[in-house]
Amino acid sequence: MMISTRGRYALRVLIDLAEHQTGAYIPMKEIAARQELSQKYIEKIMPLLTKEKLVEGVHGKGGGYRLTRDPADYRIGDILRLAEGDLAPVACLGCDAVSCSRAPQCRTLDMWKKFYEMTNTYFDGITIADLMKSEVVADYVI
Repeated sequence: MMISTRGRYALRVLIDLAEHQTGAYIPMKEIAARQELSQKYIEKIMPLLTKEKLVEGVHGKGGGYRLTRDPADYRIGDILRLAEGDLAPVACLGCDAVSCSRAPQCRTLDMWKKFYEMTNTYFDGITIADLMKSEVVADYVI
């Protein structure tokens, strides 16, 4: 499993919004400049975040984006699944996976299931608020 730039940039954008929130809308060009990201690339990510109501946006003068809830209410697992589609390490465990005829004899299936479970549990246990902190949080090495 490899997290794409889409997933990583979605996290960076949300962290940036959280760190600079004042209640006002933050222009996309400011986020792009601070994060050293292409504004065009961010423009492809923002509709996804807006559609899922993770952010709200306003166009025009004074427009931009802001979070819709507290940073502690954004689980990293939810964001990555939204951006990536799934965090499954193998195709047979993916969201739209067709039942595999080899599943009953598969010697590695239980291993992949456990890895998938650990991955989801790990990312679901971290929030945007956690990533805003400069120190490692609890049991998580970030």
